[in-house]
Amino acid sequence: MMVTADKIASLKFDEKGLIPAVVQDVKSGTVLMVAYMNREALEKTLADGRTWFFSRSRQSLWAKGETSGHIQKVVGIYYDCDADTLLVQVHQTGVACHEGNFSCFSRSLMENKEAVSFDWAVLSYLETLIKERKEKLPEGSYTTYLFEKGIDKILKKVGEEATEVVIAAKGGKEEEIVYETADLFYHILVLLRDCEIDLKDIWQELFKRHK
Repeated sequence: MMVTADKIASLKFDEKGLIPAVVQDVKSGTVLMVAYMNREALEKTLADGRTWFFSRSRQSLWAKGETSGHIQKVVGIYYDCDADTLLVQVHQTGVACHEGNFSCFSRSLMENKEAVSFDWAVLSYLETLIKERKEKLPEGSYTTYLFEKGIDKILKKVGEEATEVVIAAKGGKEEEIVYETADLFYHILVLLRDCEIDLKDIWQELFKRHK
């Protein structure tokens, strides 16, 4: 990532040499976490292409995912109008939170019906997982089985799951509708990956229709 020294120099680090970094999943828009960078952590992030932070408790640098494998590949870094906060857009591998949640912001302090739940971000996580399955084809994985069988098998499963959703909806049982719809979502994601189509393409199409 080519960044001029002037741009880094224009940032306002606090009295301890730190600047807050808000990390955002680039595909879903979900705010994943907030951490701090010093100048060295920022420079390592720019050079390495993955996020590095400064731990205030340990007083040392650390790379996100260095032990868990849930690394964050950086695609963009922005700073606000006061130049004292960074927005870091990433491709998140796995989950961001050490508690196993996709985002660290999973606990509600207050919300009403208009609040947006971040649960939908699981689609982004699942898309990444399916992509990894296609690339590595791990033995014993059902996703691997579908990719190895090919497009006809995948289409057959999409059709079957769509029918199951219809049957569940006719029956009117909420639990069955939820279960079958989850199955359909998963198989559609497999189909999209087999066709080399990203979820963002679907979001963009929906946006064009309703903007």
